[in-house]
Amino acid sequence: AFASVVDRLLASPHYGERMAQHWLDVVRYADSAGFANDYERGNAWRYRDYVVRTFNSDKPYNQFVREQLAGDELYEDAKPEDQNSELLIATGFLRMGPWELTGMEVAKVARQRFLDDVSNSVGETFLAHSLQCARCHDHKFDPVPTRDYYSLQAVFATTQLAERPTPFLPGENLSGFEEKKYLELRRAEYLAVLVELDDQLLTAAQTWFREQGVNPARWNATVENVPTKPATNRRREFKDVFQAARSTLLKEGLPENQFPPKYVGFTPQDYGNERVARKGLERLRWELDRYEPFALAVYNGRTPQVVSITSPVRMPANRMTAGDLEETCVLTGGDPFGTGEKVKPGVLSVLGVLQKTSIPNGVEGRRQAFAEWVASAENPLTTRAIVNRIWLWHFDQPIAGNPNNFGSTGKKPTHPELLDWLAATFVEQGWSFKAMHRLIMTSDVYRRSTRHPDHTTLAEKDPTGTSYAAFKPRRLTAEELRDSMLAATGELNLALGGIPNRPEINLEAALQPRQVMGTFAAAWTPNPLPQQRHRRSIYALK
Repeated sequence: AFASVVDRLLASPHYGERMAQHWLDVVRYADSAGFANDYERGNAWRYRDYVVRTFNSDKPYNQFVREQLAGDELYEDAKPEDQNSELLIATGFLRMGPWELTGMEVAKVARQRFLDDVSNSVGETFLAHSLQCARCHDHKFDPVPTRDYYSLQAVFATTQLAERPTPFLPGENLSGFEEKKYLELRRAEYLAVLVELDDQLLTAAQTWFREQGVNPARWNATVENVPTKPATNRRREFKDVFQAARSTLLKEGLPENQFPPKYVGFTPQDYGNERVARKGLERLRWELDRYEPFALAVYNGRTPQVVSITSPVRMPANRMTAGDLEETCVLTGGDPFGTGEKVKPGVLSVLGVLQKTSIPNGVEGRRQAFAEWVASAENPLTTRAIVNRIWLWHFDQPIAGNPNNFGSTGKKPTHPELLDWLAATFVEQGWSFKAMHRLIMTSDVYRRSTRHPDHTTLAEKDPTGTSYAAFKPRRLTAEELRDSMLAATGELNLALGGIPNRPEINLEAALQPRQVMGTFAAAWTPNPLPQQRHRRSIYALK
């Protein structure tokens, strides 16, 4: 009877949501990019739903690994009729780290930040090993030399970030897309404010010329020649005429006392309105992308020269010719400008015979070869890392103390033979999550009572509960607690997938002005309808 209950739970579509919540925490899933602007990743929700589908379909873990590390390469290698756009969505894993979008950081530094982040994230997620200590010097405690770190990083040296065209899949939840029209109305309001302020600046400019006694002829000619937007023939659709004219004259070398200041005639209120509208337009470019058939993904190519990014990036047609073909070098002290010995793509040499894995040195194929090495049954870290996580998800404590760090600074396994056996069994069972869950949940150790006949002695001899003589209760997570309360009152919306929802949160937090670069972000606005707000916590905007 108990086995039937386990099978019923594993067959539930909500099983995928629960397991996905665990995995998304591991990969640091977020719907925004962090840093000062914290722009929304409009298409990140498609990666989240891909993870839910993966667990529900019981996709083998080794294939799950391959798709997240090299889904785009697998997609390109497939015949056109066999190409599955879900492979592009899977590479959203590589986009989960923070992304600098302020333009205040040198492009080379921002690029190196991405490479460092993705290298360490891959190490912690799949190999249960933190690699960042080897960025500046050989690892002080584990056999990971700096050369290994940069060899592994070279795997991602030709990986570029983009939102790639990816048609919506038949099973994807597209409900809530009607909200797009309200964002477009807000966009029109922001544009109207900027057009009005631009007219105000142009009028104030003529007043400035009269008061300063400066001939406005060159200014007027420049204003008339500001490029128009052909699609609408509205000269101020996106480009401010006043600022465009100033920029042109500055480039031509005209002294600044010969044309008006940048915000001539503006009051503090005008300046504030301009900042809010301009930043609001920037943020809407990212938010509106959530309704478009694109995937938060990557591609192989040369590294483009980018100063700042103010809207979602698309994959360029000239990806193999424009930009720089990066050569990975050991960086002295981790300094992006302290280039030392050149290295080729490789893997961790400490794993003995597996170091002979051949990884191409060209633009294409690096990540696919690396993914095969990670997903190999012979890799001693990959399977142990994931079964250790599965054990943690069931018992609230892992077999090896730090699931992200099997190294010397992590805790040694309490039951190393059990960890080895679970890893071997996981492979024998086809890398199946559901088979491993079934094995654990029907075991004697999982089904033990929370009460022990001699709990006082047990507490003295085994205060951490690692003997598993009794099942140790665990606290509900914040997500579980919220979802349980909604389920108990019958208010929980059980729909799967879709764009992020905005639940009600503490009013003090919701109304707190959140400063972003140059102005403030809009206050948190919950969805208007209860069925929108009361979805599972996994779908809340993060």
